[in-house]
Amino acid sequence: MKKCLTLLLIFFSSFVFAQEKYWQQQVRYNIDVALNDQEKSLKGFEKIVYKNNSPSTLNFIWFHIWPNAYKNENTALFHQLKNDTTRAEKLEKYTYGSIEGLNFKINGRVAATEAHPNPQYIDVIKVKLATPLKSGDSVTITTDFKVKLPSYFSRSGFADGEFMICQWYPKPAVFDKNGWHEFPYLDMGEFYSDYASFNVNITVPSSYVVGATGVLQNADELAMYKSLGAKNVANRDAKPVLYTPKIKTGVKKLNYKINNVPDFAWFADKDFVIQYDTLKLESGRVIDAFTYYHNKDSTLWNYSVDYAKDAVKRYSKWIGEYEYPVVQVVEGPKNNSSGGMEYPTITLITSPDAKKESLDAVIAHEVGHNWFMSMLGSNERQHAWQDEGLNTYFQFRYEAEKYRSNSIFGDAIPIEVQALPVKDFLASIYGALSGIPMKSAIDIPSDKFTTSDEYSTASYLKTALWLYVLEDGVGREKMDNAFKLYFNKWKGKHPQPGDLKAAFEESLGINLDRYFDLLNKEGKFE
Repeated sequence: MKKCLTLLLIFFSSFVFAQEKYWQQQVRYNIDVALNDQEKSLKGFEKIVYKNNSPSTLNFIWFHIWPNAYKNENTALFHQLKNDTTRAEKLEKYTYGSIEGLNFKINGRVAATEAHPNPQYIDVIKVKLATPLKSGDSVTITTDFKVKLPSYFSRSGFADGEFMICQWYPKPAVFDKNGWHEFPYLDMGEFYSDYASFNVNITVPSSYVVGATGVLQNADELAMYKSLGAKNVANRDAKPVLYTPKIKTGVKKLNYKINNVPDFAWFADKDFVIQYDTLKLESGRVIDAFTYYHNKDSTLWNYSVDYAKDAVKRYSKWIGEYEYPVVQVVEGPKNNSSGGMEYPTITLITSPDAKKESLDAVIAHEVGHNWFMSMLGSNERQHAWQDEGLNTYFQFRYEAEKYRSNSIFGDAIPIEVQALPVKDFLASIYGALSGIPMKSAIDIPSDKFTTSDEYSTASYLKTALWLYVLEDGVGREKMDNAFKLYFNKWKGKHPQPGDLKAAFEESLGINLDRYFDLLNKEGKFE
């Protein structure tokens, strides 16, 4: 009997251990925010329900208050920009931003806060819990906030009448099996956020067109966007039909909702042309597709909704089905060299639209982040390649299949190479990529790269080449199946490099130690 009890205890302990092997926190946001387009500011209030699914008891929660990254030249953001000559142009002319008016309350009672010990991290704050938050328990956190928007030089801000509202609300840092990830905002180095549900009310002057993460709940406004957008798709070469508010003065409140996404961003401009269409996925699901772009003559954005739809269809076929009800693409200002910046269900494109191939490619890349940033919530600050590089691998395939083009080599690709079948064309492209100097190893935290060129080469190009080397060894079909297994196992979660490796090994049926060791290799793979 004693032996049986011992065996039962061992089994029970093993079962509990297996159940606790993976966990993630749960967050629910209710946010009200209003744009003052004259002051270039936001005024808001948020209510967060934070559930502790970890096995640990928490005595505090780190918060990102990222608008403070723009507050002065002593922040980690400015320190990075000033020390990277490849990003120096961003600081030629700018205005500061900040967040103030914070008054955190926990379950209705005023909460004590504490600054981060690193003086450069004024965009991180510790919110103390008067009562420890035990495993399985939830807490309600509220705060007011007012954001002074910076001029647009690093993701969030204003330019040319357009507002890019990104990284704008107080956000709990991720707490996972490795502890807290209370890193500061950086220009080179992206994000890692808890999955959350969002219910966001956005108040803007009535003449603005808004694109935001999630689904617009105002039936009349949504119907108008769809009607205008469909007309602009049906008559692409005609003068676009522009948005006219029902009430020309005053403000309007728009409500957006979305579940199980790691972030929320929104964009507003009086000048946006809207395009709207739908697409049907292989499962039969129909999703909405919107693009918002500037009203100007001879723009390739006339076909932008087609590019967004095609990206969703192809990535869904290659990796796993797009899980959101809407996909959106926004044209940003042309005073920034970022190319684009992705957020769940919506992406901003800031690169010139000189050629349809290049515009299509950058839209596909940014839409593709919905897989490797949103549906697969990688830690991009620690493992940028797990998002950027995996996405670039599929972007190169997209460009090759549609145009026999490649965004890295552009017009330098010989005509005879462009005439090759897709498989041979890609082999030629990756052969040329292998000749580019790639000194840095791939798996380096974003903030450890010294320049953006080094970061981009390792995180984007070298990773895509690394994946192609595996594809060349196992075959395209097996590679696709490996990605599909990885996606199905880890969608809605936070996969680490080891999780990618395990999924690939399970699918391919081979040991990949030697292959994954290349992630830490400097220089070429040979």
